[in-house]
Amino acid sequence: MMNTSENAADLVGRILISAMFLVSGLAKIGGYAGTQAYMEAAGVPGSLLPLVIALEVGGAIAIMIGFQTRLTAALLALFSIAAAFIFHGAQDDPVQSIMFMKNIAIAGGFLFLVARGAGAWSVDARRHALVSPGGRKPQ
Repeated sequence: MMNTSENAADLVGRILISAMFLVSGLAKIGGYAGTQAYMEAAGVPGSLLPLVIALEVGGAIAIMIGFQTRLTAALLALFSIAAAFIFHGAQDDPVQSIMFMKNIAIAGGFLFLVARGAGAWSVDARRHALVSPGGRKPQ
């Protein structure tokens, strides 16, 4: 059984690791045309932007509340790795090198969530508690 400080750390950690995706996804809505052009300049079809926004905004909210955490964290880890290689692969540029490593580190954080789950203060934990060991909801 986890104590209150561990549960709080899980919650705060989920919020901190996903907050930048929420902000970034919302910014993409406001700067849609510019983001689409940036993606296309990197060889990524601009038509994928709605999916990127949905993953960033929806995924961030899901991680924050702890809903489908393992799946969502896996998707965001893969997204972070892909973004690192596609947009920050210029290792001769120190800023891009740092951005590359930031994305890889974030992917590592999400992989902890894949392995560990959201913790006790989450929708996932509440949903699990409602299901009996036999896999049926109690009556």
